[in-house]
Amino acid sequence: MIHTPRRRYARRTAAAVTAVGLSLSAAACGGNLSSGGGGGGEDYPRGPIDLLVGQDPGGSTDLIARALAEGAQEPLGVAMPVINTPGANGALAAGELAGQEPDGQSLMVINASLIAITPLAVAGDEVVDLADFEVVTGISRDDYVLVTAASSDFDTLQDVVDDGDGIKYGTTGVGTGSQLAQELLFAQAEVEGTPVPFDGGSPTLVAVLGSQVDVGVVQIGEAMPQIEAGELTPLATFADERNQYLPDVPSATEEGYDVLVSQYRAVVAPGGTPQDTVESLRSAFGEVFASEAYQAFNEDNFYTPHETEPAQVAQEWGASLEDYRAMVEEYGIDMRGEG
Repeated sequence: MIHTPRRRYARRTAAAVTAVGLSLSAAACGGNLSSGGGGGGEDYPRGPIDLLVGQDPGGSTDLIARALAEGAQEPLGVAMPVINTPGANGALAAGELAGQEPDGQSLMVINASLIAITPLAVAGDEVVDLADFEVVTGISRDDYVLVTAASSDFDTLQDVVDDGDGIKYGTTGVGTGSQLAQELLFAQAEVEGTPVPFDGGSPTLVAVLGSQVDVGVVQIGEAMPQIEAGELTPLATFADERNQYLPDVPSATEEGYDVLVSQYRAVVAPGGTPQDTVESLRSAFGEVFASEAYQAFNEDNFYTPHETEPAQVAQEWGASLEDYRAMVEEYGIDMRGEG
């Protein structure tokens, strides 16, 4: 049952990622940005550009990074290998990037949760600050969904609120949007809940499907194959309006809870990277965003484009951190899980 939709999902995902590169290869004029008007300088890029990912292969961030890398190779004229350095919600990869030369030869697909949520769960010297990097471009916004096993007694969010027995809820890790969304929801609903952290969306889904936890929050793209297969019941999303891919599922806001948590992503370079190099990279990613193949990749994987300028990325992520900090303090939430 569950394996069939996963295979179909994996096939269309791989095809969409490959199509990004094939489409751009067919359409491109063969020009390297360094030889055109991109302003990156005649010696840029000097060779392959590493694209770091702070999560395991196969997850949403990894798939997006690989689609971007495949598509950007043609306009940049060099390979863009994806390098996975999972750990600490992306902090390990961010630390690695910070130590690279600011020459545009190393980049990272960074998640907003590392900047706007993880600081609420770690010591001050472990905080990753977006200001220490050069933002190249915003990429996407993925909404979260609260799910339960189809075999559970929960059909609606209100069923969870009314349960009264205490809820065990799975999260994708400490300091993640998955944790924050449920902490805020259950605090406001006065539901007694126990968080059970896992390392990413896949093990969280396994725990929900196996009834090891009552509910869990993952990104919509990660849950959709099992939702479509009838293995999971979606109970609520956490954006300010219903998600386009789950139009029949109410948002937590609709249900009366002030819980707005989504996962944003951006491409960043080490701080101090020359602006003409950043502009060359932004132009290349812009070509990827405009391609029909990449747009199909987003739709096939249930991702929502949010291809924003650096200033908007900084403003949105900074505002989210302040909003979340205030709400965590208001409801007395301990994001570190120390009681």
